[in-house]
Amino acid sequence: MPKILPITTYGTEILRKVSKPIENIDIDTINLVNDMFYTMNLADGIGLAAPQVNKNLSLAVIDISKLEEYKDYKPFVIINPKITDHHGSSLINEGCLSIPEVRGDVKRPEEIYLEYIDINGKEIKAEFSGLLARVLQHEIDHLNGKLFIDYLSEEDIEKNKTLLKKIKQRKINPPYPIYNPKSKY
Repeated sequence: MPKILPITTYGTEILRKVSKPIENIDIDTINLVNDMFYTMNLADGIGLAAPQVNKNLSLAVIDISKLEEYKDYKPFVIINPKITDHHGSSLINEGCLSIPEVRGDVKRPEEIYLEYIDINGKEIKAEFSGLLARVLQHEIDHLNGKLFIDYLSEEDIEKNKTLLKKIKQRKINPPYPIYNPKSKY
């Protein structure tokens, strides 16, 4: 039975680290993936990277199928992803489970070429565009110690300064458990 994992929030050190590559996919990896999908769905997210559940691993889960226009997309896992090329750009309002209630416009490439390993250990090379490309880039940023707020304008950062401070101090109450560095987890 999968378990819900507490989500790390802005100010937690692991969110600023470059994740370690996964050398082999074992039962622990598979259990982590199941727990991450379970956690992401309960938190109403569409992407979740391992650092967001306090795991320094190059792994993320994606599921945009809960959005009506993407209901036919299958959930999937990316391990050790690498963007090899990109084209175009778009500006879209983003948010993040690790930075609850903060939103802002982020400019990202519209189309990406990605190499990654799937949950079965198969090397995949694929092209993604639109929302899926955006979600992938957001999660890959997490694996590289980067957050969506790093792309925000000074004005947006200033507008969210008080909320960011509250998040950093864990004086927030999102509808999902958040990681407490003082807990045993």
